[in-house]
Amino acid sequence: MATHSAGILLYRLDGEGGVSAFVAHMGGPYWANKDEGAWSIPKGELEDGEDALDAAKREFDEELGVLPPEADYAELGTFAYSSGKRVTVFVADGAGFEADAFVFGEFEMEWPPRSGWTASFPEVDRAEWMPLARARERVVKGQRPALDRLVELLAQAR
Repeated sequence: MATHSAGILLYRLDGEGGVSAFVAHMGGPYWANKDEGAWSIPKGELEDGEDALDAAKREFDEELGVLPPEADYAELGTFAYSSGKRVTVFVADGAGFEADAFVFGEFEMEWPPRSGWTASFPEVDRAEWMPLARARERVVKGQRPALDRLVELLAQAR
């Protein structure tokens, strides 16, 4: 069965009509030397019976070590990866949310492969605001439709 995750896509507008998105670079040895396609919105798997927005907020806190901003969150949609994984994305205006003071969550995995040793790695190793066009180049392919949908919604609101 395909996994179902939920995440938060924060955006902010600059004074000149530009849009920035808040994204995080995935941690661990596989992503260490990658940039394009190695970023993600803060997200994670839903626990049994968990509300998707609650899961998105919990995962934001677990990955970044800070609570998501108090905001009006709207469901942007559910997007499917080619692997079958589905991600429900919630969007909010993140104006005023500062990208600092993070305490990144960690995960453990066997490293090096087939060594029998376990090592700890950060779930993400940095997070930042970046122009939406640049974020689209950097996020994993399965999340690009969410950024495209955000652009559509913001265009409709103008």
